[in-house]
Amino acid sequence: MLIVRDAFLGVRRFEDFQNDLGTTRHRLAARLKKLVGDGILARVRYQDRPQRYEYRLTEKGIDLYPVVVSLLRWGDRWMAGKEGPPIELVHRECGAHVMPTLTCPGCNEEVNARTMTARLGPALRNQSERPRYARLKHRKEHSLS
Repeated sequence: MLIVRDAFLGVRRFEDFQNDLGTTRHRLAARLKKLVGDGILARVRYQDRPQRYEYRLTEKGIDLYPVVVSLLRWGDRWMAGKEGPPIELVHRECGAHVMPTLTCPGCNEEVNARTMTARLGPALRNQSERPRYARLKHRKEHSLS
């Protein structure tokens, strides 16, 4: 997730990821290869001689933005120091500082673990019982808190 976070912050080149994350070349190369293989990042050539590549978020990767923002929000609440959060999100259109929240599309109320339940979706409703979801299937709905 740190690589994805950095990609959202504009990091694209191997050396820049390595400098930001402080990881070994071998570990970073393996993780970038996995993210490319999973379709989250695309390896794009930006120079021919010598051949050099950068990593760009794909549509699949861009769809991780709410996940990254949720982790950012948690970190800002629980881990930020007295100086405040290290990164602020700013809406490009109006310049406002934003801290996105999850809202219900039906009533527009904020949602969290205490106000939500989970139930089997269409992929599991008509299949034989799977051990991971046995409790959900038996109870029909499960509180997330």
